[in-house]
Amino acid sequence: MKTLRDIGEDALIARLIRLAPCDAAPAAGPGDDCAVVDPGPASGILELLKTDALVAGVHFLPDSPAREVGWKAAARVVSDFAAMGGRPERFLVTLALPPDTPISWAEDLYRGIGDCLKTHHAVLAGGETSGVPQGSSAVVSIAATGSVRREHLILRSTAKPGHALLVTGTLGGSLAGKHLNFNPRIKEANWLVSKFKPTAMMDLSDGLAKDLPRLAEASGCGFVLDRAALPLTAGCSIEQALGDGEDFELLFAIEPARVTALLAAWSGEFPNLALSEIGRLVETGQGETLHGGWDHFG
Repeated sequence: MKTLRDIGEDALIARLIRLAPCDAAPAAGPGDDCAVVDPGPASGILELLKTDALVAGVHFLPDSPAREVGWKAAARVVSDFAAMGGRPERFLVTLALPPDTPISWAEDLYRGIGDCLKTHHAVLAGGETSGVPQGSSAVVSIAATGSVRREHLILRSTAKPGHALLVTGTLGGSLAGKHLNFNPRIKEANWLVSKFKPTAMMDLSDGLAKDLPRLAEASGCGFVLDRAALPLTAGCSIEQALGDGEDFELLFAIEPARVTALLAAWSGEFPNLALSEIGRLVETGQGETLHGGWDHFG
């Protein structure tokens, strides 16, 4: 009997979405950072839907500060809205906790969620709580809505061979604690879509080695990566930059003729945040392959 370990996360998702009814004409279906709902051609705004979950022992250690865990739980969702060129709006939080969880832990978790929502001008709309059997891991699940202007929506699937690949910030180091206190690139993404709209974009949650092939495949392309150009977090190796995951930086493609102007404008707008050209897309079947990154069932 095959198990989830045998097929991995991406193959599992591909199998599961065939087993339930899907939107017949989605603005963006399964496979992008958010689902996109189109209310109709008269509307200039598209609705974004996102859900995400944190599991103790997988996404955070049991002794991680609860307020930082709360920030991370909300910020992961904000990062996905950024990847689509949009903004977060309303959040629903589901907690599944062991009965002996200290009340103070749950309160600090919500303080961290509140910190993130205040920072990014979103609100708590509701949620649910549940117990789990003694000895089971705590789970923090968030569903949220957001929106994006129709002309600013970015998908993973709309780049072309020859387009340059760029990444914000630095890569690697999540295992040393970076994953608990990152800043979603919502401001930077909103600037990008209004000034230098990328041809495809996603956030880096599972590591460049896992996520870059996903973007390339969605756009029907291969890719070439310049490892020497990777922006490394201090103390990290190229292998860590490729495989640690949970960077929550933006990976995007753009026409090569626009790169010089983009880099110049970026340095003026965001002088304290690196933007690096790290490779290019090529015709499908060409380029290279990457191995590594995070797979929940690998």
